[in-house]
Amino acid sequence: MTTAADNHEQFIGIDVGGTKIAVGLVEFPAVLATHRQVIRTDPNRGGAAVLDDVVQLATQLASDVAQRGGRVGGIGLGICELVDREGNLASENCIRWLDQPVRQRLSEIALLVIEADVRAAALAEAIAGEGRSFETFLFVTIGTGISCCLMQNGRAYLGAHGFTGTMASSPLTHHCESCGHIDERTLEDIAAGPALLARFNAIHGSANTSEEVVRAAASGHPIAAQVIRSASEALGAQIGMLVNVLDPEAVILGGGIGVSDGFYQTQLTASIRRHIWSQRHRDLPIVRAKTGADAGWIGAAAAAHRQLFSSQPVPSNVQTTTSA
Repeated sequence: MTTAADNHEQFIGIDVGGTKIAVGLVEFPAVLATHRQVIRTDPNRGGAAVLDDVVQLATQLASDVAQRGGRVGGIGLGICELVDREGNLASENCIRWLDQPVRQRLSEIALLVIEADVRAAALAEAIAGEGRSFETFLFVTIGTGISCCLMQNGRAYLGAHGFTGTMASSPLTHHCESCGHIDERTLEDIAAGPALLARFNAIHGSANTSEEVVRAAASGHPIAAQVIRSASEALGAQIGMLVNVLDPEAVILGGGIGVSDGFYQTQLTASIRRHIWSQRHRDLPIVRAKTGADAGWIGAAAAAHRQLFSSQPVPSNVQTTTSA
């Protein structure tokens, strides 16, 4: 039987998030990632407009491959929504695609596999990143949203319905016994990228992106540091709780904010360790994703390769090039 790996076929990886759409080509078995392109999502335009952009990007990549005499083995689509065990979209909290012909339009280009973005990113780390060193690890992505995935022997834990990962979307209801105030903010309202920006601007009013807030905190800006400390404390408590429950070998942090270095990383790591109950695994590795901001589309392509062909990607160091 001929497989994609035998022919070194390329797979299109697509990562549709709340802020950006990232696409690229991944060749297996080398896990060689190339031709990355990134555009803004702007989901407020509506699901049809976002889908048009995705189809256009995928069509162009497939055309480029054909012009070089190659063939696209499949398309992996990672999205910031719930995806059930059968690979069907099951929510439209951000990207309104439940009434859109997503599978039909992309399948006209190549065979399609749909995966939750956090599971796709965790797979990228499992086959080509920090996760290669561990049988079991907890992957947490921190960006426009916050979600997680437990990986075991290179496979994501799916749960009963495939609806795992929404660690930060439900209210963290807290009733103050002193004043009676009921705080029903979610963890994403406190620690996700848009929350960092909104909270900083509510006090200071000068940042345009969450990355600016992270950099300002690293530079010693007192208000930015205050925002990052409080966000890290809340997020660290939740990740620490997950470590207590799941007992992973390591925690891998991904997403645009999660891979931030310096002050943010120091604060979050310290908070996670403070909230791990057992001293026996309080010193577990807490590392940043090696595949970085490309994890989503690389992992989506890997998910398609894994599902469509019997062979699995060979763990390797990912090489990435960006096209204009």
